[in-house]
Amino acid sequence: MIGRRGFLKFFGSSIVGLMTLGGYAFGYEPVVRLSIARYQLTPPGWTPGLKLRIVALADFHACTPWMTADRIASICARANDLGGDIIVLLGDYTSGTDFVTGHVDHRVWAAELAALKAPLGVHAIVGNHDWWHDATAQKRGAGPTFSHKALADVGIPVYSNRSARLEKDGYGFWLAGVEDQLALRRSVRWKRQFTTGLDDLSGTLAQVNDVAPVILLAHEPDIFPTVPSRVSLTLSGHTHGGQVRVFGWSPYLPSRYGDRYVYGHIVEENRHIIVSGGLGCSVAPVRVGVPPEIVVIDLG
Repeated sequence: MIGRRGFLKFFGSSIVGLMTLGGYAFGYEPVVRLSIARYQLTPPGWTPGLKLRIVALADFHACTPWMTADRIASICARANDLGGDIIVLLGDYTSGTDFVTGHVDHRVWAAELAALKAPLGVHAIVGNHDWWHDATAQKRGAGPTFSHKALADVGIPVYSNRSARLEKDGYGFWLAGVEDQLALRRSVRWKRQFTTGLDDLSGTLAQVNDVAPVILLAHEPDIFPTVPSRVSLTLSGHTHGGQVRVFGWSPYLPSRYGDRYVYGHIVEENRHIIVSGGLGCSVAPVRVGVPPEIVVIDLG
């Protein structure tokens, strides 16, 4: 039987352990750590000879104290140093948690993102929180949201069910971006019974008019089962890799497919998707086992 001294020692060490874990989960991993997740692949339909480096940033969730303007600036500086041919932003620039000391204005975070530079430019989509926190867009059931406007105002094109043809070293490829799949929130106030998406995958891909490979930007990875093989690679965020992940298990996964598309490079029926672990926090300002990350993808 454990004695009083032994119990108190065990209890004390447990409290210290919990405090240490809590400090790490709330104060270190979300706001200090920054990892680089690297992938290298040649997906189906990729043009021989075309080598492309993509730097992808997802889920900033700007707010204080977890994702300040200074923190965004430092992430952008690191992204610029990674040698990307193109930089893509995968949505959710606004705060995703109520546990904040303040909000970072959309004009402020957009100004920091304007520092991103790449030879083939910076290209963006928006996410569900960009829609959900814009009451005007929710009321009218249509965009643009303040995130659309803020990005456009600093010269970053936003893809809302749009495809554009780009070229590197004489080789063409398409960048396609769908509007958010959860854009219009279920609301008694707005007389909306169900959360509704504004994504139009077929209409977006109908704009592709040659055989060059297609890279699809879609904030939520749940679209992936419907993505045709014509798309060489899908890039998504939204899940934060589970945000808390212990021995491969996460207590909460914001996907109707559970763990299927939670993180990383997934291949199904010779179709490829890479899901970023993201940079910020949603629901609760905590990260364990899924540090904020910048994604670097070398294609070809």
